[in-house]
Amino acid sequence: MEVNRTVFREDHEMLRESARRFFDRECVPRQAAWDEAGRVDRETWLKAGREGLLCVAIPTEYGGGGGDFGHSAVVLEEMHRAGISGAGFSLHSDIIAPYVNRLGTEEQKRRWLPGICAGETILAVGITEPGGGSDVKACRTTAVRDGDEFVINGSKTFISNGMSADMIMLVCKTDPPAGAKGVSLIMVETDRAGFRRGRKLQKVGQPAADTAELFFDDVRVPIGNLLGELNQGFGYLMQELAQERLIIALYAAAALERLLGITLDYVKDRKAFNQTVWDFQNTKFKLADVKAHSVALRTMVDYYLGEHMRRKLTVNEAAIAKMHATETLWKCIDDMVQLHGGYGYMLEYPIARAFTDYRVSRVVGGANEVMRELIARKL
Repeated sequence: MEVNRTVFREDHEMLRESARRFFDRECVPRQAAWDEAGRVDRETWLKAGREGLLCVAIPTEYGGGGGDFGHSAVVLEEMHRAGISGAGFSLHSDIIAPYVNRLGTEEQKRRWLPGICAGETILAVGITEPGGGSDVKACRTTAVRDGDEFVINGSKTFISNGMSADMIMLVCKTDPPAGAKGVSLIMVETDRAGFRRGRKLQKVGQPAADTAELFFDDVRVPIGNLLGELNQGFGYLMQELAQERLIIALYAAAALERLLGITLDYVKDRKAFNQTVWDFQNTKFKLADVKAHSVALRTMVDYYLGEHMRRKLTVNEAAIAKMHATETLWKCIDDMVQLHGGYGYMLEYPIARAFTDYRVSRVVGGANEVMRELIARKL
């Protein structure tokens, strides 16, 4: 059985063709250079903006594509179908920009969103702190009101797009004794005095993803950079986490389909003991399992995608999607690496690259142990 995908409309599929051409033409040939440089070049960000592939769900009056989350899903799927590694386009477009669109004042949206949609202003989000992990309430970065400004002090780590970002949506404590009720979101431009970037962190995979430490030493920003209401940041973050977790599930499903095709091509060509690797029953059974997992995962993810496009996806359902998708992807990748033998451990082979790139999917967006805790609360 192949999945009959009914979740997308004709306009979604039209965007898919454009996105596929862009990633194949502009990104695949640059992947090695990005890996060596440790980041995606600025020109590719600008090209993505000109092609209308950034912020596709942001209204057109602010420079976006005027679409819905289905359009975002199409772009994300095509990026992972092409095997692109480390490009922070979805974080920028589908995780951070929606906060600005939903919470920003009209003045803020007109000031910030056109550059964001064009790829001229690259976004990062500053949540995780050294020792803080997934616990937003434990945030120690502070923003103290001083007249018409906030004075920000603290540090963040594991920040994706951190070396390239022009603006950071920073999670701060504006009322530290209040715990979760004292968290605010403040937009911080990276050219402000007192801001500095630390190390570009060396990761197991995704070398083109510029992941950094960030430091804030008496950084002054106007109170007009507050996003939403003061001390309401924790609630805002919880409201948007469902979409972030669905994004992870979406790319897990797309990646699994791609990697299964690559592995089938390999085992049907590779010879061992006077036959192909495919001719062994173990190979057929392992890949039959992967196929079944892939179909089941695609069916689940498309269902939850449809629910989210109708604004019905719950926090619990997003946790189920993220946890199950990433656990399934990881188990299947491990089996497919094994079927490649020694070549499965060579980074020139896509399956080895996937082994290092996708391991983090069980951690980002909230570790899967946190997902299990959320799921268990509803049992």
